[in-house]
Order: sequence, then C-alpha cells, then structure tokens
Amino acid sequence: MALLAQDSAVPSALVALMVLRAPAWACLLCFTSYKERMRICQIFIGVQSPELQKCEEAFAAAFEGLLDTEINYDERSHLHDAFTQMTHSLQEMATARGSFKVAFPNAAEKMRKVIAQLKEVQACIPPCGLQEVARRFRCRGCYSTVCDLPLDCPVQDLTVTRGNEAKFSCTVNFELPKEEITYSWKFAGGVTGAPPRGETELQVSFREVLRWAPREADMIKPWRPSLGELLAKPEALTLSNQCLLAAVVALASAGTTLMVWMFFRWYFQGS
Repeated sequence: MALLAQDSAVPSALVALMVLRAPAWACLLCFTSYKERMRICQIFIGVQSPELQKCEEAFAAAFEGLLDTEINYDERSHLHDAFTQMTHSLQEMATARGSFKVAFPNAAEKMRKVIAQLKEVQACIPPCGLQEVARRFRCRGCYSTVCDLPLDCPVQDLTVTRGNEAKFSCTVNFELPKEEITYSWKFAGGVTGAPPRGETELQVSFREVLRWAPREADMIKPWRPSLGELLAKPEALTLSNQCLLAAVVALASAGTTLMVWMFFRWYFQGS
C-alpha cells in the first residue's frame, strides 16, 4: 500500500518523459498501465531510487520488437490475459530481488511466443466488402482495423424485358458473420421511365379480355334475316339468299294460284 501511495509523488515531467521515450503504442502500452509498469520498477529498485527512469526505459526497450505486432481481433482478450500474468510474474521476480535487466528481456521473449501461438490474422479477399473475419488489432496505436478495400462492390447490370421477372443474387468470396445478414438493394431512379398511359390502359384492357369468360346470354346467335332486312341490305343478298328468296316467291305464287282456282270452282258449282 505504501508503494501505491507514493506513486502520485512521481513528478509529472518524469512521467511524460518516460512515456515519450518509450516506443510509441507498443503492445506493452496497449495491455499494461503506466502504474503497473512503475510499480514493477519500484519493487525491483526501490521507490525513491534515481534509477526509476532507466528501469522504465529498459522495460519499454525490451518490448520494442512488439511495436508493429498485429493479431487476430478475436484474440485480443487472450493477449490481455497473457500480459496480466506477465506483470504478476515480474512482481514475484522483483520481490525475490531479481534483476530487471534480465527479467524484462525474458518476459518479452515469452510474450513473443504467446503471440506466435495465437490464431493467425486472416487475409483480406479482394476486391471489396466489409470482411469482419479479417479484422485485426494493431499494437501500433492500439486500435483495430479491417481490410483496406472499398466497401461497395462493382455494380453488375441486369437487363430484363418488361413484364418478366428479375432475379438478383448476392454472393461473396469471403466468410460472412453467423448472425443474421440484412441485404439492401439500390435502384437508379429515373433511368427506366414508366410506360405511356395509352400503353398501360391497353395492357389493362387486354388482361381483362383474357380473363373474360362468355356468359350464355352473351353467346353470339346465328343471324336469320327477315325479308325486309334482305331487301334493305343489298349486300345481304348472297347467292344462297337469292335462291331462298326465289323459292319463297315461287311457293307463294303457286299457293295463291291454287287458292284462286279452288275459289272459282266452288263458286261456279254452286250456281
């Protein structure tokens, strides 16, 4: 507790100097705090030792090789646990009066072996897309990043005849997350205009005709023209109609002659 209480007594200028002199944003600075590193040095050489700055510099220098380390983003928690165990181990070595000049390089070498056993960073698959499986954590800056590829993939044109179906498919060359995926389609408005109003009305009428079923009352009946219709429409006097009309006239004439002859015969017999 006394060691923690005197942490605040370290001059702020000394803190800034040691941070600036250390390799900027190495893995050591991502997964350990300044208080943890200073506490380890204080245990090694004492709270008031004039060698605290050299201890801090030696601590950072031992891990300089991990400056540009990149790990799989999903493995960052494992690496954090490994650094936590490392700090505990260094505290035990400091308590046992070990030398920080030996302890720091050994600890850095163990961390390199731990990092080598982590799951490898997956390569980005061109040409495009947000590939979460390839997300990586960078010790230089302590941040994560995905593929340096454009998010929007090249547009593929699809030509479809009006009235036919358009089938779209979405396939990528990389693994998608297991959770539900939402797809959105973008259409360029105004490229394909609406059909003319007359054409639309004609299509509606045509569809109604196709769906129309004739009723019994709407069935077309054969035309049986009367004598007046035949005489009123010269084009209706076809050859067959003319023969029929001649037969009707001949039959009517014969019938009339027979009736007149029978009347006169009856009349003269009675006299």
